[in-house]
Amino acid sequence: MATLSDAARVVVKIGSALLVDRATGDLRAEWLASLAADVAGLRARGADVVLVSSGSIALGRGMLGLPATTLSLEQSQAAAAVGQIRLAGAYEAALAAHGIKAAQVLVTLEDSENRRRYLNSRATLDQLLRLGVVPIVNENDTVATDEIRYGDNDRLAAQVAVTAGADLLVLLSDVDGLYTANPQTDPDARHIPHVDAITPEIAAMAGDAGSGLAKGGMKTKLMAARTATAGGCALAITRGDVDHPLAALGAGARATWFAAQGDPQQKRKAWIAAMKPRGRITVDAGAAQALARGSSLLPAGVSAVSGAFGRGDPVELADTDGRVLGQGLTRYDSGDADRIKGLRLDQIEAALGHPPRGPLVHRDDMAV
Repeated sequence: MATLSDAARVVVKIGSALLVDRATGDLRAEWLASLAADVAGLRARGADVVLVSSGSIALGRGMLGLPATTLSLEQSQAAAAVGQIRLAGAYEAALAAHGIKAAQVLVTLEDSENRRRYLNSRATLDQLLRLGVVPIVNENDTVATDEIRYGDNDRLAAQVAVTAGADLLVLLSDVDGLYTANPQTDPDARHIPHVDAITPEIAAMAGDAGSGLAKGGMKTKLMAARTATAGGCALAITRGDVDHPLAALGAGARATWFAAQGDPQQKRKAWIAAMKPRGRITVDAGAAQALARGSSLLPAGVSAVSGAFGRGDPVELADTDGRVLGQGLTRYDSGDADRIKGLRLDQIEAALGHPPRGPLVHRDDMAV
């Protein structure tokens, strides 16, 4: 099972109740500074870090003087628009103190349900991490309606973890993990340190949300655990309402650890292999050998393109004898793929009128 000390890519979910003081509506700046120090520690040992953060509506509500009662959709979106600026600025300043750049990434449920948007999100996150940036991901509350909302950031964090290919997702909470019953009402409730599989008995132990600011309870955390672990990502639920919560987790703070069901990259490749292909790309002998070695498919190695497919669609990869070598998600539609077949990367811009999007099929998007 992945732990915080050996995880190569970590997604951390931060709820509103941790970031925003419930009584005043102000940002808990000292707590955020301690979290930023923890992130810097993970980055120093070479780990990639993505933060999935709530808080924009809670901050905006306080800044606009909106009531503590349930807000209308329009009020929530207005509060989010104001709060997002404050939240992004706070993260930027906290991480900058450690020489780390931050980026804001706003998403909706549609971004994971639509294949092209999913691939765009994955590519953006991957590029930011390669550049040494810490992405701050939040649901785009300024435009999302009920039909396109995740509804809670536990499940959003799980989807981000799968999209980013993370091997660990940490849900910072107001509890230190899963119990056999609600520990606030049942003195006999027992803490569960490890969960190998989410059985019906485990699911029955979940309760509901208890915080006035937080929307997610243990039920949503278990739903997030199903998504993350099925995608090959381990998950930990631990207390976040302490200073340096990630350092505390790394030092052995109480938590519930959910085991990943396989490797994230293997899971992704199995998902790609199971898709129905929309077309076929035929490659020459040299490219076939390169694919067998785990290389990406470059346009120079393509001899033919057949079928009508869009960017992000699955395509078969075959050799000149018609043998299927594997399947992958193409970065070009069929028309552009046909125009650039046989070309070097430095020739693509002249052929298409815009810079290349890299290889025709990246090795991370390929099951051979």
